[in-house]
Amino acid sequence: MRSLKGIFFVLILVALVGFTFLVNEENVNEPTQSENIVTTENEITADRSLVEFLDKGSMKASWYGPGFHGRRTANGELFNQMAFTAAHKSLKFGTLLKLTNTKNNKSVIIRINDRGPYIEGRDLDLSKAAALELGLVKRGVARIKVEEIKIAGLEENSMMY
Repeated sequence: MRSLKGIFFVLILVALVGFTFLVNEENVNEPTQSENIVTTENEITADRSLVEFLDKGSMKASWYGPGFHGRRTANGELFNQMAFTAAHKSLKFGTLLKLTNTKNNKSVIIRINDRGPYIEGRDLDLSKAAALELGLVKRGVARIKVEEIKIAGLEENSMMY
């Protein structure tokens, strides 16, 4: 379980790659014990109260990829079928979601960057990478558990393009 939490934390960090925060080196201080950051030889632990998971219920998800790879998404970026992204009809661009396939308990973190799906009854269109991670490529469609990830101190606009 401890390893799973570490992997999940790394996935959040990977989802945020590309968002650069400039830090003035003169203002960087070593963490103190009161900052809840502990470094040991093999493990880094951070204050996890900064991350909140909001239950969004379950949604019907499908996937898209090869025919759209390299084309522009609704937010203007190029679609990469091997990135962890998804399309939703109304969620804000940049919204992070933790998706869990309840049939096999596999989870992935994705970022909303497109609009769709355009087939009635479906709520999310996942990239091929996300569908592979959740184990739903062969089946094509699955009902998945959805949790929105909110990160304290991270402005919503910093994740939009």
